[in-house]
Amino acid sequence: MSTDPLAQEFWKACAAGELRYQRCDACKQPQFYPRPFCAKCGSPKLNWATSKGQGSVYAVTTVERAPTEDFRALQPYAIALIDLDEGFRMMAHAEIGIKIGDRVQATFFAHGERQLPRFAPNA
Repeated sequence: MSTDPLAQEFWKACAAGELRYQRCDACKQPQFYPRPFCAKCGSPKLNWATSKGQGSVYAVTTVERAPTEDFRALQPYAIALIDLDEGFRMMAHAEIGIKIGDRVQATFFAHGERQLPRFAPNA
């Protein structure tokens, strides 16, 4: 688990196979990554919501050289920016071969002690 207290809810949800994000109570803006305030209006009144995990690929790249030893076993692997249907964008692992504009669905895979999100093409 992350040592960042703001991210605990996100990682707990991933462990249960759910994708969570914050939504501002004041302006209703969704946001990801977790922050102590709304990035749009500055309100500290945020709640967690569960995403359906569906979205579109905004950008994608293939990582051929792992940044740390922990990720070497995964290479090559894809990292993508996904525009989720709930209105936020996040970076996550993705299946090799997805393309910009593809519709995708969040899945999860075990890596070390965590479940990480990975986006796959919609079936």
